[in-house]
Amino acid sequence: MTLRLGAATVLCCAAPLWLSGCAMWASMFGPETRPAELVVRSGDDSQTTLPVRVRIEAPAVLRELIEKNLDLTRLPTLSGGDAIGEAEWIRLVDASPAQVRDLLQTEGYFSPTVTVRRADPVAAGEPGLPRAPRDVRVEVTPGPRARVSRVTLEVQGELQAQADTGDARAQALLEDLRKAWALPPRSTFRNPAWSDAKAALLARLRAAGYVTAGWSGTAAEVDREQQAVRLFLVVESGPLFRAGEIQVEGLQVHEAATVRNLAEFSRGAPLTEIVLLDYQERLQKSGLFESVTVVHDLDPANAAAARVQVSLQEQTLQIYTFGVGYSANTGPRASVEHIHRRLFGQALRSRSYLEIGGQKQTLDLELSTHPGPNRRRRVAGLAIERLESTDDVVVSERARLGQAYDGQRLERLFFVEVERGQRTTRVSERVAASRNQTAAVSGNAHIVLRQLDSVVLPTTGYTLALQGGLGQSRASGDSDAIGGPFSRAYARFTGYLPLGAAWYGQARVELGQVIRKTRVAAPDSQLWRAGGDDSVRGYGYRDLGPIVDGAVTSGGALFTSSLELARPFSAQLPSLWGAVFVDAGRAASSFRQLTPAIGAGFGLRWRSPVGPLRLDLAYGEELRRWRVHFSVGIAL
Repeated sequence: MTLRLGAATVLCCAAPLWLSGCAMWASMFGPETRPAELVVRSGDDSQTTLPVRVRIEAPAVLRELIEKNLDLTRLPTLSGGDAIGEAEWIRLVDASPAQVRDLLQTEGYFSPTVTVRRADPVAAGEPGLPRAPRDVRVEVTPGPRARVSRVTLEVQGELQAQADTGDARAQALLEDLRKAWALPPRSTFRNPAWSDAKAALLARLRAAGYVTAGWSGTAAEVDREQQAVRLFLVVESGPLFRAGEIQVEGLQVHEAATVRNLAEFSRGAPLTEIVLLDYQERLQKSGLFESVTVVHDLDPANAAAARVQVSLQEQTLQIYTFGVGYSANTGPRASVEHIHRRLFGQALRSRSYLEIGGQKQTLDLELSTHPGPNRRRRVAGLAIERLESTDDVVVSERARLGQAYDGQRLERLFFVEVERGQRTTRVSERVAASRNQTAAVSGNAHIVLRQLDSVVLPTTGYTLALQGGLGQSRASGDSDAIGGPFSRAYARFTGYLPLGAAWYGQARVELGQVIRKTRVAAPDSQLWRAGGDDSVRGYGYRDLGPIVDGAVTSGGALFTSSLELARPFSAQLPSLWGAVFVDAGRAASSFRQLTPAIGAGFGLRWRSPVGPLRLDLAYGEELRRWRVHFSVGIAL
């Protein structure tokens, strides 16, 4: 179907839009006139309806304040459509200057000049006809804005008493309150800012554990000649609330000891807002509870040992998660995960994960205790993994036993691992197939430092992953490798930084090295290869490594890096981003033999609620061709 519009139709449709645009333009850049209907009663009880125009001439910000609050401009609302007598009209006009001055004082203008000019109605010509509109013009010259000249803040109650005895915490809090005061000398005075500053100081004091703090008195003394304001404040801190008994509600299968182990504060510790919020977050991150609320008794009589009330709703005891996905690294995959949060009726959590894909198959089993004192968990695990690459197939079997610490910004894992690995090279016309086996026992430490604005969709902050280990290996198979001691070190830093104008930067540096004698073997999982989605784009998954007998192998030295710039396509599509990037890196037998491969390209990002989904087109400089990198996962 085709729709044709004539010129007249277009003009008729466009005219209301043009007129409304003109009205908006006038309201933004000129004094606004607000019409109102005034019903005037004369002496003989006759009524005449006169349109009233009120014009405010003032700076734009103040004009908006006056129009919203002046009785003259609010006349239709105030009258409710009822008749207003001439005397009431005159009263409103005469009261306007004082009302405007009161309004301007809230913005810090204490010496304004306000003039009200009124045009008397003029007869329209013939008797009985309405008279011409009456105009009222309010002219406002605000004058200088007052500034704060002095602030006097006094504290009464337990906080001041503790500070007087030399308590370092109380003295630091007093200093912090004075430094954080939001209306210091020389700042512009406004009533809203004055109210906000008082509310912010009280909130800061209550968050520090003085939850019943309140004002004993506040005053703002105005010197109109100097346009200065002196502020006086006296705050009553009330008692400092300290931790008493932890009372737990809502448990069905889990133990109260698990909840108390995550408190990380002792009896008598100050109950600050941060302490309570951190406790609540630790309980939520434990994976045992669906909802958590932590509050404490607010009765000042019990402040020395306030009861901490923890209300919980437990997670489902068992859960299965099925998933399908695709990655340019390993192709299509299907997975199933099972979690049991109280295995055999004990404080044990089990996790079983099975993934089956074209190039990667994984079985990962983990058994851990519920968090104990200081958030520590004992962990036991078993993992079997098969990785298929262009030139070989690597199978690894690992069993570990260790201890984990799960913090808000810091995670630690210390464990002993026993491992057996087997690498089988593919048969080719040039090189015969070979099979090598390596077994090892090692002690390892993994540490993750995290400072991000969002763990799922970060734009600011960094993560730093550190790994170290010492081990002893044993080798067998077709190669001449021997067993012996080895050590391993690894670091990966990823930084996120907003760059302005809706641009965001991301940088990554990855380094790793295995230290060993020349012929000493190490399990393949302890070594590295580069290439692929999260490594060097433009190259295949695990395709960048040392070449031995014409086949890619794993190396004892690793370097990769990446720089990426991204931004949303538009404000209407904030979750869809475009990106450009350059990657460099490789794995090699040693850093002396490492020559980074370069990849660069561009891509799309969809910042979904479960994390960013990426589609990249990258050019591998060594291969001289483009490669698509795509990763997406869907939970069923």
